[in-house]
Amino acid sequence: MIDKGGNYYLNFIKKERNILINRIQRIIATFGFIGYLPFAPGTFGSASGLLLIMLLKPEDSLLLMISILVLLTGLFTSHNAEKHLGKDSRHIVIDEFSGYLFSVLFVPKNAGYLLAAFILFRIFDILKPAPIRKIEKLVPGGAGIMLDDLIAALYANTCIQLWILFLN
Repeated sequence: MIDKGGNYYLNFIKKERNILINRIQRIIATFGFIGYLPFAPGTFGSASGLLLIMLLKPEDSLLLMISILVLLTGLFTSHNAEKHLGKDSRHIVIDEFSGYLFSVLFVPKNAGYLLAAFILFRIFDILKPAPIRKIEKLVPGGAGIMLDDLIAALYANTCIQLWILFLN
């Protein structure tokens, strides 16, 4: 069957390609099944970052590159996933994963600091002190989803850096 423009198969292929791309973006934004866990998916998204760092213990230069790549990927995929899952859906957890990675940049990669960064990041991400809550409401789409977690990560990282500076 050919439509008026003779592009039936081309349109079909484009539609199927778009469906596939949307599914892949949702899988990335939700970290597969993690975003669909019934209890605390954001915490599990952050915990997957903690596990990655504890296992790999990457140098900070590599971690910085990975963090930027995850942030950029998250901007795009969360923006598109939000169209299907709803505004800042709890299923989107790439922001928590990304945030945790930024919270441990230039921090010693031992269990104590990594766990402290995890706890601090989750506290700041959940409580959303100023200006996190305001930015979350003002900035739409993927940028808003990722930015509030990036700021929470900066707060957590700053706390750890101050701890290192004053207590070591």
